[in-house]
Amino acid sequence: MKIGLLFGSFNPIHNGHIAIAKFMAEQTDLNQVWLIVSPHNPLKEKKNLANAKRRLLQVKKAIGKNPKIKVSDIEFKLPLPSYTINTLEALKKKFSQKKFILILGLDNLVSFHKWKEHKKILKKFEIYVYPRRTYLNKNVLKRLWKYKHVTYFNAPLIDISSTLIRERKKKGKSVKFFLP
Repeated sequence: MKIGLLFGSFNPIHNGHIAIAKFMAEQTDLNQVWLIVSPHNPLKEKKNLANAKRRLLQVKKAIGKNPKIKVSDIEFKLPLPSYTINTLEALKKKFSQKKFILILGLDNLVSFHKWKEHKKILKKFEIYVYPRRTYLNKNVLKRLWKYKHVTYFNAPLIDISSTLIRERKKKGKSVKFFLP
């Protein structure tokens, strides 16, 4: 069974996250997509994150009862901050019969070299990449196409981010159409 893993702080979860998870679950060879809620991503300041358990509950509520999309709290049981390599190894140990595929936005692939043990991830796991408009220039793409085990998908471009939502809320603007 091939499981796609979409990691995120989901601070908050938004319709873009849901759309990407559905696209990957329905339009690729993945059997399921698991949303891995990260209590503390090491590249983000913890003080800017909403309560981790609350974010986990919001993600569970947002995905509803879709049998192809699940939520995982595995990073809540691992040391913080949450490093992707540690989570991938813990999942592989716990579910040895499953094949895990990392799902990344092109924006994350651009900074992938900053991740802990990124070369080990590239060697041991496949990566499925969805486009992000701000990173669709030829120079960036040319540099990234060199990675093996990386598959690019022509998924819908979704210009929603958790940062955009938080900024709109601070300014008193509506965010209701961005959220599930």
